[in-house]
Amino acid sequence: MTPNPTLEPSLESWVPIPDGSDFPVQNLPFGVFSNTDGTRCGIAIGDAIVDLAVTHERGLLDGLGLPVDVFAASTLNRYFALGNPTWQRVRTRLSHLLTDDTAGLADVADSALVTRADVSMHLPVAVGDFVDFYSSIHHATNVGRMFRPDDEPLLPNWRQLPVAYHGRASTISVSGTALRRPDGQLPRPDGPVFGPTEKLDFELEMAFVTGPANDGKPIPVEIAENTIFGLALLNDWSARDVQAWEYRPLGPFNAKSFATSMAPWIVQLEALAHARVPLSDQEPTPLPHLATPNKGGFDIALSVDLNGTRVSDSNFRHMYWSMAQQLAHLTSNGTAINPGDVYGSGTISGPTPDSLGCLLEITHNGAEPITLADGSQRSFLLDGDEVLIRGHSGDSGAPRIGFGEVRTTIRP
Repeated sequence: MTPNPTLEPSLESWVPIPDGSDFPVQNLPFGVFSNTDGTRCGIAIGDAIVDLAVTHERGLLDGLGLPVDVFAASTLNRYFALGNPTWQRVRTRLSHLLTDDTAGLADVADSALVTRADVSMHLPVAVGDFVDFYSSIHHATNVGRMFRPDDEPLLPNWRQLPVAYHGRASTISVSGTALRRPDGQLPRPDGPVFGPTEKLDFELEMAFVTGPANDGKPIPVEIAENTIFGLALLNDWSARDVQAWEYRPLGPFNAKSFATSMAPWIVQLEALAHARVPLSDQEPTPLPHLATPNKGGFDIALSVDLNGTRVSDSNFRHMYWSMAQQLAHLTSNGTAINPGDVYGSGTISGPTPDSLGCLLEITHNGAEPITLADGSQRSFLLDGDEVLIRGHSGDSGAPRIGFGEVRTTIRP
């Protein structure tokens, strides 16, 4: 049984959709774009974008409780603030408009549809706060063994709570924005020196984005997903030499604050119903505020290419802590959240060498360089390198729900 009629595999749109597209009519991810007509919100379908400002202006979204100018905006924050019932109604209406060529959208396609290749994409939200979790047990174990070889790889708290730190919202940028190699304090035998990082690394992550503010009230784990609009691809860059020097006792600072790259498209959780899978076994049993029987995992295939060479094939299902648990724990002390806040999953690594989510793990902190297709070797990233992250669900026969890409080039 299809959990939602908007995910019915047999649905077809009157908008042409190329085979293998990330954006079939079952997806409908939200983003922000601009062209000569200005900046506004839209959804991706095939090689096109539905201009939601025009669609709403033409009356095709009437009766859904939407403010008049909610989509004639440079961010999706106001829309996300409207909450889950509104998100569901809008998704249902958009699915109808795109599958029924008599419903009205086809009649205004000349103004309501634009070609994706003809627009510029923007960061989809104004990020007020950014939290980055550390929730892959494989990644945490591998890093613990490298950084603390004489101790247990996982600290005692790791299996008890979703470990995280607060990052810099101000340095999140959209895919396609070049990354300047950061400077920092680098450890040396005779003391630190200041200069460009020599161990620049990517981190394969996903991010979830929240909707309505909680007014400082704890969000119970069993309903936490109602506050989450959806998921996007994320690359949370790291300077590993800076990190090794500064991370004790309070964790990363300049090693992580300089840049985070985010995909322009946010996939609504509702579009991922078919991708739900059980979480990994959690031992010991989480404390009551984190205990949930729900299928909190998602089967989302993820990949990283470095200069065209595949260096990682991982999956979001490898996470130990779920998004609901992460959000419940964050707010359990009364922390306030707001529409458009972004939460990174932490590096997503699997149990096999080909499923590791960063060069720190892949090259064993540079000790075992990888060879790229052109014959060159990498321990960490060089100037001019291009990192490409992609992701999709639907390999099991369900409709392909793609996340687009995060593409970044390293500059000096």
